Amino acid sequence: MATTTAANRLGLLLLLLAVVATTAAPAVGAAPAAAAATPPFRRVYAFGDSFTDTGNTHSTTGPYSFGYVSSPPYGATFFHRSTNRYSDGRLVVDFLAEALALPTYLPPYLSSNSNSSNATTAVGVNFAVAGATAIEHDFFARNNLSIDVTPQSIMTQLDWFDAHLRAASAGAKTRERVADALFWVGEIGANDYAYTVVARDTIPPKLVRTMAVQRVTAFVEGLLQRGAKYVIVQGLPLTGCLPLAMTLARADDRDAVGCAASSNRQSYVHNRRLLAALRELRRRHPGAVVAYADYYAAHLAVMRAPARYGFAEPFRTCCGSGGGAYNFDLFATCGSPQVTTACARPAEYVNWDGVHMTEAMYKVVAGMFFRDAYCRPAFKDLLAMKAQGKP
Repeated sequence: MATTTAANRLGLLLLLLAVVATTAAPAVGAAPAAAAATPPFRRVYAFGDSFTDTGNTHSTTGPYSFGYVSSPPYGATFFHRSTNRYSDGRLVVDFLAEALALPTYLPPYLSSNSNSSNATTAVGVNFAVAGATAIEHDFFARNNLSIDVTPQSIMTQLDWFDAHLRAASAGAKTRERVADALFWVGEIGANDYAYTVVARDTIPPKLVRTMAVQRVTAFVEGLLQRGAKYVIVQGLPLTGCLPLAMTLARADDRDAVGCAASSNRQSYVHNRRLLAALRELRRRHPGAVVAYADYYAAHLAVMRAPARYGFAEPFRTCCGSGGGAYNFDLFATCGSPQVTTACARPAEYVNWDGVHMTEAMYKVVAGMFFRDAYCRPAFKDLLAMKAQGKP
């Protein structure tokens, strides 16, 4: 029984950041009209985990315990049906598509449509997968952590990107296509740290941090070597402010905003190491723009003053069960037979299902990235450089 419980908890933790029709619903690929007449970017390529996944994962392939993404009430707020997004509606990457006035949202790579050259010449492709890690899955399997989890890593997504380009074009056109696109590297790495919770003796957190940052850095380097000129890399959010983390953490493991201090500290140190690595990449690639989207700082701003951003419930899960401070039950998660409905007003909640955010929170974070000072260099400056053909 103890072994089963440990495995269940591991599976749940691996989704820490793993870190979705009615006739009235908008088409999944259709984005509302935006104001920009000539979008600076006509194509976006996205990577990451469940915070960025727009449909590569389904209930049959999703990570343990959050394997109900194809069921209602996922997608209920915006699409009015599940589009296999881990939220009630749009994600940050969807708001990015809107900010760029793209005609549609990014199609998931594993859908039949996005494997054709037509999709690539349209708006780009999303390669993010729920449960993905920065470190290759084989590493964890070698350390006897071969539980049934998402086997894809960020490097798997780079392989998919290469295969997609080969199917779309060849030779010089490929490099031109890459140079003209915006690359969105969504947060990645929180799932790696989840392994350390039950395997600290074999996989110390410091080792995971070193390896995870190295893999993300190598991934971005790979994009730059392929000709990418405009890249935005997200850091980790406040992983300790997720209901799952607070449920599993000790009661005395809390920081100034009431979240799990140890998890937030881990994300903070990870982000500092990642920033240092990105600075080195900028030095080695002066002909490219490598921006950093500070998810940690944006998330912290919301948690410090939730009412300022329209949130009445910074900690409770909108689509969850169990009541209490977090309304989160480890074994009765959103979309499962036990949880078929969500809260009445998702826009007042930061968290959707115990791990992932509501559309309202993603919209706030997107605004902080695209309009405020939480992206460095500023998003507007990156767009201006692209319009001017710089760097």
